[in-house]
Amino acid sequence: MTIIGIAGGTGSGKTTVVKHIANALPPHCVAVVPLDSYYNDTTGMTPEERKAINFDHPDAFDWKLLTEHIRLLKSGKPIEQPTYSYIESNRQKETVHVEPKPVIIIEGIMTLHYKRLRDMMDLKIFVDTDSDVRLIRNIRRDVVERGRTVDLVLDRYEKVLKPMHEQFIEPTKKFADLIIPSGGENKTGIHILKTYIEGIVTGV
Repeated sequence: MTIIGIAGGTGSGKTTVVKHIANALPPHCVAVVPLDSYYNDTTGMTPEERKAINFDHPDAFDWKLLTEHIRLLKSGKPIEQPTYSYIESNRQKETVHVEPKPVIIIEGIMTLHYKRLRDMMDLKIFVDTDSDVRLIRNIRRDVVERGRTVDLVLDRYEKVLKPMHEQFIEPTKKFADLIIPSGGENKTGIHILKTYIEGIVTGV
């Protein structure tokens, strides 16, 4: 089994890169584990406390559970992956059944942050995209998909996303085996990556 970690800032194009890789492999060969599914269980918190959570800080994630789940998959055992609601800022009762597969991709902004998890990875990737491009993508996503105003998006970018990126996400670039500039638009980089991973799966 090959464990691949893909990290990068919000709006960097991580998800696009993951989709390209997943689509290049047979469905029975790859499973994607999103870091966003492993935000902490906030059942014991008040609604006000939940709203104050900084989802772009390492402390927002349940690293222990994620690491245990990757360990189980690596040992050939299935997991019940948690699901998370941004509306309620808490885990849902529903889980996603994930079977162990030849390639496990862990994808999220801080996938390379936690050392114990990082040490389990066979390949570490950082998707690197200019800050202005990431900002534009954040505006488009949050305004269209989440109903936020442009002012709200810019305020959050300035107060949360930008400082958290500089403090916690950008430094993890040094742990990457491979850096893909321009995210999902880097067709050459993605092609090389897909070819490499296909070689792992087929034993070529």
